[in-house]
Amino acid sequence: MSHATVSAEEIGKFDRLASKWWDPDGPMKPLHRMNPARIGWIDGLIGHPSRVLDVGCGAGLAAEALAKRGHQVLGIDAAGEAIEAAKDHAEGEGLTLTYRACVAEDLAAEGCRFPVITALEVIEHVPDPAAFVRVLAELLEPGGLLVLSTLNRTRRSWLTAVFGAEYVLRMLPIGTHDWKAFIAPSELGAMLRAAGLRVVRTTGLLPDPLTGQWRTGRDVGVNYMIAGVK
Repeated sequence: MSHATVSAEEIGKFDRLASKWWDPDGPMKPLHRMNPARIGWIDGLIGHPSRVLDVGCGAGLAAEALAKRGHQVLGIDAAGEAIEAAKDHAEGEGLTLTYRACVAEDLAAEGCRFPVITALEVIEHVPDPAAFVRVLAELLEPGGLLVLSTLNRTRRSWLTAVFGAEYVLRMLPIGTHDWKAFIAPSELGAMLRAAGLRVVRTTGLLPDPLTGQWRTGRDVGVNYMIAGVK
């Protein structure tokens, strides 16, 4: 297992959340709320049914949503308990998709390549983000699409995603995020370019305080998504 792209501490953190992952009012409530907006944006970029590798899939929120839109999905995660929760939930939903407890380097070593790769709310949890991007780029087919979502490193992101969500509203377990590990869009764009990708689109993910739902928009001050093509 790569020490550059996988943290044992982070794996343990998300394994402990595995049994609560699919509770829409549990610790993953923010992901449940933002999932329709982020999947809608990704599906629009893909444009047609495709093979998708979802890296750091957890218990499968994004993977299942992509499968329901007609994509052939392989979800991978180093957190084995989360993968088991993903398999159980997909079986209960009658969905056909594949999960595997492994890391991206395992697939790269096997020579696997994919036309579409997603890594959503993952890169802020890896020890070496640039190395992680390089591995994902290696797994892309020529012309392939990589989509990442993460948090910008701003004062506002600390106030909302860390202090507000973890300490005030208790929407997330305390310690879920390390603000110093957040990545500015310019930094992540530079990592994509260094890995041989061309940045084609960036969007913010914005909550509506009245409805609790999320939408995409220009404001990338807290949550955002970025897409690159090989």
